[in-house]
Amino acid sequence: MRISFTFGADLRETQGKGASRRLRHSGKVPAILYGAHQDAQALVLDQQNLLTMIADERFYSSIVRLNIGERTEDAIIKDVQMHPARNLVVHVDLQRVVENERIRIRLPIHFRGESVSPGVKSQGGVVSHMRADVEVSCLPKDLPEFLELDLSGMSLNDTKFLADIPLPPGVAIPELTRRNAPVVSIHAPRAEEPEPVAAEAAAAVPAEGAAPLAAGAPGAPGAAPAAAPGAPAAAGEAKKGEEKKDAAAPKKEAAAGKKEGGKK
Repeated sequence: MRISFTFGADLRETQGKGASRRLRHSGKVPAILYGAHQDAQALVLDQQNLLTMIADERFYSSIVRLNIGERTEDAIIKDVQMHPARNLVVHVDLQRVVENERIRIRLPIHFRGESVSPGVKSQGGVVSHMRADVEVSCLPKDLPEFLELDLSGMSLNDTKFLADIPLPPGVAIPELTRRNAPVVSIHAPRAEEPEPVAAEAAAAVPAEGAAPLAAGAPGAPGAAPAAAPGAPAAAGEAKKGEEKKDAAAPKKEAAAGKKEGGKK
């Protein structure tokens, strides 16, 4: 078997939420080891050691060796629970590995040849990944680190499925017994919608061949706003009325003077 990681573990005597919380506060991680027709065993792992290993993609697709006191256990990682807001491991599930029993584990899919494929290089297509990993079944000795899918021969609107992934001897994809799901495709890029500001500006420009608005017409540049119905008389008419009153005033004064002179 290919062993990629080896780390120590201690037996966990106390269990429960309170005990697990105290472990995490002390820099430890609660874990559980099960499988191989044996009883489940509660373990304690080191937080900093785990944070270093989970950053490696191979950690999730390899067989790890646990040093528990004076004995060793080979296992695979089944689940790693992370804190929702902090970079901390909350819990780890491990499954024992037996040489003559098949295991089921998720392997990453590595894609190659994307940039040189006709669909991308000459036809302007965009690669869309529907799957990043897939669950496989195999004996521990046949477990690969990853699966590889070549896209160099794909054209526009081509799709590759689970059945198109080359598998090493002894490795199977259980999902293929139910369906042959798509894994990757090359499609034309989607046209971008015009921005709202650009669309409004285009609508404001008069259509070609349309007659320009006459000067002074409603809506034309520089046109005065139309008077509202029932508005007062124009300013010019009011001014004329004032001038008539001013012209009549001297005549009234002269007539009044003559009247007074006649009385004397």
